[in-house]
Amino acid sequence: MFTELEWPPLSPIHTGLQGLCPRCGQGHLFQGFLTLRRKCEVCDLDYSFADPADGPAFFIMMFGCVPCMIFAVWFQTKFEPALWVHLVTSMPLMLVTCLLPLRPVKGWLVASQYFHNAHEGTIDRDWDSGNSTNQ
Repeated sequence: MFTELEWPPLSPIHTGLQGLCPRCGQGHLFQGFLTLRRKCEVCDLDYSFADPADGPAFFIMMFGCVPCMIFAVWFQTKFEPALWVHLVTSMPLMLVTCLLPLRPVKGWLVASQYFHNAHEGTIDRDWDSGNSTNQ
């Protein structure tokens, strides 16, 4: 078994988009559709470091939902269809552009966190010492 320093670095795009462990590239990242596993079943990497938060939703909204809504507005103004036409065209398009890329984008963000060793920001020094003058 490898130690932490012996694992070869894997591409976050490759492992994340496929939903694989960012360290070994063999274990699964997800349990269910969007729920992260506790750890990798192959290399025992603890996934508690992963906190994609709202990142996947932001990317999906910006690059999936916004163009889809632009299409729906254009379609409405150009052809003025009945409401049922939007239910048949715009709604499925919105569901496809929102749901299908959500899992790969979340996997990519988690793999990128591991690859770049990203953690929550902390302050390592005392900001008050030496920066203020006592009068």
